Amino acid sequence: MDRIVAPDGEKIVLHTTGTGPDVVVVHGGGVTIEQYRRLATALAERCTVHLYNRRGRADAPARREPYTLTQEIEDLGAVLAHTGARTVVGHSSGGFIALRAALTLPIARLALYDPAVSVDGILTGDFIASARAAIRAGDPARAMAIVGAAANPHLPASRLPLGAQTALCRLFLRTQVGRQMSELLDITLDETALVAAHGGAPEQYTGVEAEVLFAYGQAGPPYYPRIAAALATALPRMRVLPVPRCGHDGINRAPARLVDPLAAFLTAAA
Repeated sequence: MDRIVAPDGEKIVLHTTGTGPDVVVVHGGGVTIEQYRRLATALAERCTVHLYNRRGRADAPARREPYTLTQEIEDLGAVLAHTGARTVVGHSSGGFIALRAALTLPIARLALYDPAVSVDGILTGDFIASARAAIRAGDPARAMAIVGAAANPHLPASRLPLGAQTALCRLFLRTQVGRQMSELLDITLDETALVAAHGGAPEQYTGVEAEVLFAYGQAGPPYYPRIAAALATALPRMRVLPVPRCGHDGINRAPARLVDPLAAFLTAAA
């Protein structure tokens, strides 16, 4: 592990594995870098993979309040400066952060998997208020059910009555991953609100000069192909990779059908 000083003086803990070109992974919401260890291991023979917990999680410092996109980009910038990496992988809300960062940071290659980017009215965050109300009422299972139904409209469970979904989430909260997601739910909702606040036309990303790979799981939420199609109009150096038999957590499961083309993109000559 290495420790990096962020612009505000806080310490970012860097977890590094592998050999080859440097790659920084920006993880998604509701989780920590632990869910990306399998990905790092799968890439380790071809890349030097740098993981860091975003603020408010595990060994990361607390977030500054109010929470802003600026602190996320500053932290990523500090990691890039320390490692010399110019290649970034971003997942979910981490994909949003990485794409926004590519407007100002020296990122040459950017791989996105199911990035939570709000363009053309996609990902509005309409469910945030009701989820926050459930948290205030002391019912995290109901809050998670509300978030889950909005995030995964393609799953059969999302079509069940909310009470039934809440009962399923109470069972999920008994698992380690469920408890972690519940503990981070406030942070996840803050990030979702941030994504929605930066919604708009895809042309806001025309300043991105990086080569971009937009990968999405074909068994995942149906809005990611729509986001890809919208961004493609503004990012001429972007190509799209549909990944069969993968859901939103496909990057965490790291099957060869995703890892191999991802590694080829990350290690391609400039």
